[in-house]
Amino acid sequence: MAHLRLRRRRALLAAPLGLALTASLGFLPGAASAAPSAGVPAKAAVTTDGPLLSYVVNIKPGAPTTGLVKRSIERAGGTILVSYDKIGVIVAHSKNPHFAETLRSVPGVASAGATRTAPLRSAATTDYGKPEKLKLTKEGALAAARDAAAGKEPLEGLQWDLGAIGADKAAKINPGSRKVTVAVIDTGVDDTHPDLAPNFAADKSASCVTGKADTSPGAWRPHNPAKDYHGTHVAGTIAAARNGVGVAGVAPGAKVSAIKVSTPDDNAFFYAESVVCAFVFAADHGAGVTNNSYYVDPWMFNCPDHADQKAIADAVGRAAQYAQDKGVVNVAAAGNSNFDLASKEIADASSPNDSKPLPRKIDPKVCLDVPSQLPGVITVSATGVRGEKSFYSSYGLNSVDVAAPGGDILQVPELPAKDGRILSTMPGGDWAYLQGTSMASPHVAGVAALLKSAHPKSSPQEIQWLMKAQANNPGCPTAAYDPDGTGKWKATCAGTEHVNGFYGFGIVDALAAVRD
Repeated sequence: MAHLRLRRRRALLAAPLGLALTASLGFLPGAASAAPSAGVPAKAAVTTDGPLLSYVVNIKPGAPTTGLVKRSIERAGGTILVSYDKIGVIVAHSKNPHFAETLRSVPGVASAGATRTAPLRSAATTDYGKPEKLKLTKEGALAAARDAAAGKEPLEGLQWDLGAIGADKAAKINPGSRKVTVAVIDTGVDDTHPDLAPNFAADKSASCVTGKADTSPGAWRPHNPAKDYHGTHVAGTIAAARNGVGVAGVAPGAKVSAIKVSTPDDNAFFYAESVVCAFVFAADHGAGVTNNSYYVDPWMFNCPDHADQKAIADAVGRAAQYAQDKGVVNVAAAGNSNFDLASKEIADASSPNDSKPLPRKIDPKVCLDVPSQLPGVITVSATGVRGEKSFYSSYGLNSVDVAAPGGDILQVPELPAKDGRILSTMPGGDWAYLQGTSMASPHVAGVAALLKSAHPKSSPQEIQWLMKAQANNPGCPTAAYDPDGTGKWKATCAGTEHVNGFYGFGIVDALAAVRD
């Protein structure tokens, strides 16, 4: 079944936003007991007639006030779900409509805000449906037979994307180290898939849906495999095994893990507390790379002059920085809205997406797409089979770092591939086509895994610069970019042949990653 779904998820602009993100956040776990009590608000009647919401409360770096803040949360009618003392982020629930406002007045609190606009709901009943199997054309079936006879994976002939970045040749030199794990922060992964089971790291997998890690067996699997297939597709692009079954990943010798962060409903929201949990869990459990093919709901962009959005960007920024400080390479998708992220103004008509959207105009250099525009994160735009920017892919000079195949139905390959999208794994032992920057990002995560395998002692910054130095840049197109001739997807590429808005430093090169 060929799926076409331009994800509303999933965009790197290293703009500051005043988040106080530093290489060393300076939180002292042992300082909690020494917190003064003088600043604790007096116990008073607390209004609890509002909707039950989830909040992040961020403590000022270096402030020995964790205990004070925790007591203030309880006095304001909040219940602490989990406290990430290493980064100074507390996740709490409350029905007090003035909860965040009250906490923002507490000494030592840097920011506090609701992570959603819709109330918390109980988990939905899991429905384990089974997706429709991939139906091969006659040409595809013949190609699969030829590939299997030639020692390739049976469906590799349909994976034009592997050849586009030299991943098929790279696998013969270095398929990736078993010591490198890529954590897929997404809708969960079906680790029973025959292409994923050989490389799956259950000990580095969890569900972070509630904001607190659940490592019970299978917690990382999709809530509803028939709908929550996104993470499984991403995982296959990264590290589907070369085992004579189905497809191959960019780093087929590396390991892949799953950290599920999507809510158990049809909308599959990715809220801040879940993503904070995921970055911390990945870092603490030895992941070398994270893939982030989403944006943190409910705001496509988080602006510093909005208290809730500022708190969301602060909390996720701290968690992502924590992971980077522990050697993790964070990779994220640029987005599917064909936005110029380097422009002065963007019209965001989708936020908040968990209640009633209120159209607004934002400055993308100030209001961040989280996590993709956080400092240090590798932001990825998408390309099609001709190596041109995918029609839907967001872009922007100094906003995109690199590009990779994400698929494009307007760029159609020759037979046997025929389909311009990306073929990868699906729940239930299936394979299917998808397109989006969500599909481009895992190609880069796979290349990052190859670089980590070849340079195990290199820092995330060194891995990123190696990747950029090896990338191949097509340069800006000589003609106006209007891929379907309707004007709907027009875009202007700014920059040079070495660095530009469409491709950043260029399309990643898996072969160079293992050769150099």
